[in-house]
Amino acid sequence: MGGRLDDRGAPMIIDTDIGGDPDDTVAVVAAARNVPELKLVITSDEYGGERARFVRYLLDLVGRPDVKVVEGSDLGNTRLYFVDGMFPADVPRQGTDVVAAVAEVCASTAGPVRWVGMGPLSNLSALQSERPELVAKMVVTQMGGAIDYRDPSRAEHNFRVDPEAVIRMLPVLELWGPRFVVSDVTFTPAMEITTDSPIYKKWAEPDAPPWAKVLKTHNDRWMDRYPGSMQHDGLTLAAATLWPGIRFVQEKVVLDSIARMSRSDDGIEISMSNSVDYSAFMSWLHGCLAFD
Repeated sequence: MGGRLDDRGAPMIIDTDIGGDPDDTVAVVAAARNVPELKLVITSDEYGGERARFVRYLLDLVGRPDVKVVEGSDLGNTRLYFVDGMFPADVPRQGTDVVAAVAEVCASTAGPVRWVGMGPLSNLSALQSERPELVAKMVVTQMGGAIDYRDPSRAEHNFRVDPEAVIRMLPVLELWGPRFVVSDVTFTPAMEITTDSPIYKKWAEPDAPPWAKVLKTHNDRWMDRYPGSMQHDGLTLAAATLWPGIRFVQEKVVLDSIARMSRSDDGIEISMSNSVDYSAFMSWLHGCLAFD
């Protein structure tokens, strides 16, 4: 396996299926407020362009109009969309040329580019088809996969949504030392935001800024159906910024025809999350979203 490039301070691209579980929204706001190198957000598992419009609204609220937003892959899914009506009708549709947007970011630096995957690997797979030299510049940190998934009959969500993309990209990414933040460490109440969480209570304060009110509303809608939101994507962002509280180990893995992951001595070698200091992570996330 090839070595991971030194990506400290490199431009960042986020690839997200924002609008479903609010952990994506939390992670995008955290990145916008704390990663000055954030250059581009691409949406995946699109919902007619609405996810990208929501990102544009959110970034503008946070004061990051400089970050470009592009609509990515639309897989035809209509579920897991909780932000309808949460942004003004006059927010325009965003562009759709993912390749050009990524190429622009890559051309801005002689070094690597951080790719933070918070959704399916559809966009990365499409880039590999059209401009593989761009993917070769990527230092990929991807939320997805699981060795012991809670439902053995299916793959982890981000892999399950587009299994062909994962199956195609895993051997490609092996060359560049990807990091996978797997569900085995992210699916835990230790990093779940609920109505009792200090971070949620902060968003509910009367003088909370508009972006914090968006986070509260999105979480409220999610929690009408689920008890809370586990911060899978916030942890992935933390890993991409080299936050030290996540331990990774080298594992050889294989995928079956529906993208379920298992260990195998004959598999593809990846760096996979193994353990997390959850208390420290939640403190880190709270700090990313703090306001007076």
